[in-house]
Amino acid sequence: MGNRLYIGNLNFDTTEETLSAVLSEGGRTVKDIHIVTDRETGRPRGFAFAEFANEAEAQSAIADLDGKDLDGRNLTVNIAKERQPRGGGGGGRW
Repeated sequence: MGNRLYIGNLNFDTTEETLSAVLSEGGRTVKDIHIVTDRETGRPRGFAFAEFANEAEAQSAIADLDGKDLDGRNLTVNIAKERQPRGGGGGGRW
C-alpha cells in the first residue's frame, strides 16, 4: 500500500503543528506533513499529505482518524494516490 496519507476536509485554520500532534498520537512517527496551499493567495486549500515511518503506522492513523473531528471538521484520511500525469494543453491555434 504505502506510508503516505491524504488528509482531507481540514479546517482552513488547522496548522501543521496541530495536525502533527493528532497524527502522532499513539506513538506514530510522522516523517513529513505538507498542508497544500493556493499558489496565488497562500491560503490553505483544506487538505494535506503526511508521510509515516512505515505502512503499519499509516494504517493505524487511517483506523484512528478517518471521520474524527479536528477543529470542527470530520477528517477524511486514506492512502494517497499517485499523481496522474497531466496531458499537454491544447494551446491556441498556430
